[in-house]
Amino acid sequence: MTISMYEASVPVFSARLKALSSVLAAAEQNALDRKIDPQVFLTARLAPDMFALTRQVQIATDHAKGAPSRLAGREVPKYEDNEASFAELEARIAKTVAYLATFSAVDIDGSDDRMIELKLAGRETTLRGMQYLLHVAMPNFYFHLTTAYDILRHNGVPLGKATFLGSR
Repeated sequence: MTISMYEASVPVFSARLKALSSVLAAAEQNALDRKIDPQVFLTARLAPDMFALTRQVQIATDHAKGAPSRLAGREVPKYEDNEASFAELEARIAKTVAYLATFSAVDIDGSDDRMIELKLAGRETTLRGMQYLLHVAMPNFYFHLTTAYDILRHNGVPLGKATFLGSR
């Protein structure tokens, strides 16, 4: 049995982004409840040399829209990266989830051997589709998704595994 490149990508990205939206909604409510300026959370980072929450969400959505686009041979949509509020980040997530809904299995299945060209660490790289999805796109997506969650958790937002997974 072979893995479906579509099933390994689009539904996973969509589900995790919907969960991220719930995480952000919980953070926004927590800031309101605790009378904390939302910018405190939006600009928070885990370490001085890491990106802030807003950028983590932007990069996670970039990987979610970029991977299926590349696997399907489509141009990757460009976003402005100018979100400055929870509402704008949630709108970016919703836009990405809507974009993901434009893909079907026919678009992506069979792309495991498609040659994907991209820039990694400042240099041009070519990878086969399966290698790109499993060793570049998914790990990067989960890194930024998890870091966004961790930033909020570190700042006292009462989140749990169920929220991260989207089961609550």
